[in-house]
Amino acid sequence: MFDFFAKGGICMWPILFCSVVGLAIFLERFIQFGRMHKRGKNLEARVTEKLKSSNDEEAFQIASRSNSPIGRVLVKALEVKDQDRDTVETVIVHATDEEVQDLSRYLQALATIGNVAPMLGLLGTVLGMIKAFMVIQEMGGKVNASVLAGGIWEAMLTTAFGLAVALPIVVGHSYLLSRVDTYEARIQQGTVAFLKTISSLSNGK
Repeated sequence: MFDFFAKGGICMWPILFCSVVGLAIFLERFIQFGRMHKRGKNLEARVTEKLKSSNDEEAFQIASRSNSPIGRVLVKALEVKDQDRDTVETVIVHATDEEVQDLSRYLQALATIGNVAPMLGLLGTVLGMIKAFMVIQEMGGKVNASVLAGGIWEAMLTTAFGLAVALPIVVGHSYLLSRVDTYEARIQQGTVAFLKTISSLSNGK
């Protein structure tokens, strides 16, 4: 297997490096998303219920203990809930952006790896083809089909390897992006419920 890998040339090694880094990033994000899957579930309902009961301190404790994206956003919103609506909304938008940015950590690097891997494969193939034709030139153009075919398939190994690495990385990147979108939608849903609650409480005073 190693001999087969080595026939692909020097570009096989950076592609292998890309595959290792891409897998590490995907697993890290996948595990993180799995851990926070149940965190913050129905958190906005519990927080707003406490606010309606005038238990502001307990609402703050529930949000801070959740250790979830929506919980951290609600904590910052609760800190300024008695200020004007524009201030509260600004704080919520800023906090949401921070959480989405944190959720999207390393995803740009993963997308870059997905784009670079096939390009490295193509580069390896071009280099391999150049070497094959250099050999043909040295032999004065007198080369049989088997020698030419052997040089070509060895050169194309890097393209195949690059595509084999890039395809799962692109799929994994799309999957992780969908998870980020899901958490962002959950945050937005929770903050809307929070804003409605504090608005109704303000109007009721």
